[in-house]
Amino acid sequence: MASKRFLAMLGLGAGLAAREYAYRRGAIDLRNQVVLITGGSRGLGLAMACEFAREGASIAICARDEAELERAKREIERNDGEALTVPCDVSDRGQVEAMVARVTSHFGRIDVLVNNAGVIVVGPLESQTLEDFRLCMDVMYWGTVYSTLAVLPQMRRRGSGRIVNITSVGGKLPVSHLISYNAAKHAAVGFSETLRTELARDGIAVVTVVPGLMRTGSHVNAYFKGQNRAEYGLFSPLASLPISSIDAGKAARQIVAATRRGDPELIVTVQAQIAARLHGLVPGMVTEAMALGARLLPGPGGIGANRVRGSESENAISQSFLTAMGRRAADELNQHPTPVG
Repeated sequence: MASKRFLAMLGLGAGLAAREYAYRRGAIDLRNQVVLITGGSRGLGLAMACEFAREGASIAICARDEAELERAKREIERNDGEALTVPCDVSDRGQVEAMVARVTSHFGRIDVLVNNAGVIVVGPLESQTLEDFRLCMDVMYWGTVYSTLAVLPQMRRRGSGRIVNITSVGGKLPVSHLISYNAAKHAAVGFSETLRTELARDGIAVVTVVPGLMRTGSHVNAYFKGQNRAEYGLFSPLASLPISSIDAGKAARQIVAATRRGDPELIVTVQAQIAARLHGLVPGMVTEAMALGARLLPGPGGIGANRVRGSESENAISQSFLTAMGRRAADELNQHPTPVG
């Protein structure tokens, strides 16, 4: 029996080694590649843009705010990158198609698409509205679909390309008080994983990125509902402390490496890896445990269904030493922009 277990483990190890070898053999050189990142003006999107630029890629980013895009462009160029900025709301298919056409016209092609644009809505179910669900689906599911369908024809003609979908551990787990966000991320995970199976024959690698908490400063611009100050007081330390979150630059480097290799999946942070794997093995147990944890979260009330930014929900905890690293990340990654001079 022991010898059979040993042989099984040996076979598994050999299989994993062979898979890793195959990925590395299929790795691409990012120098002179054209990388389009949606939601690239701040946070993780900006961190990835700078990392791709360091690898020698030409960068195109889109976002809704033109002033943010201009600041991000300067930051990318400080990292020796060529950057094209295009104002675009990814929830609008017409704008997405026009944006992809402009990037293609400027650079001649798009080699790598990173679907990163996102929005976070935090609050109990009682505070969520249909508009919250529509907003999350429009940006994080339909925005991903629109951008993907817009770049696919040129990638198929060339028989090559990378599509990188930034989802979330919320697309694997039932995280309480993020129901509209989780629903959209679950949809994005399903789309991304299935897309890989469909496009492998065309020479296009689809990478599903599943981040845990990252120090991107995004909590400043997330939407909070219900008892918004209490919600923000819990969320901001979790998105800031090194024990629960990863540095945005480190996460960006992992994502760029996975993109280069064409990995099927990257789960960012050890905490997210453990939680996702555990949920895959015993989903009922994990769901029940999270249901118990949800009882400790703030109840309904406060501002109810109204929606305010994290920056409008400050309190003693969110301004304490517990969030110092998160506030620094927000400053560095264009979450607290200053007027363009």
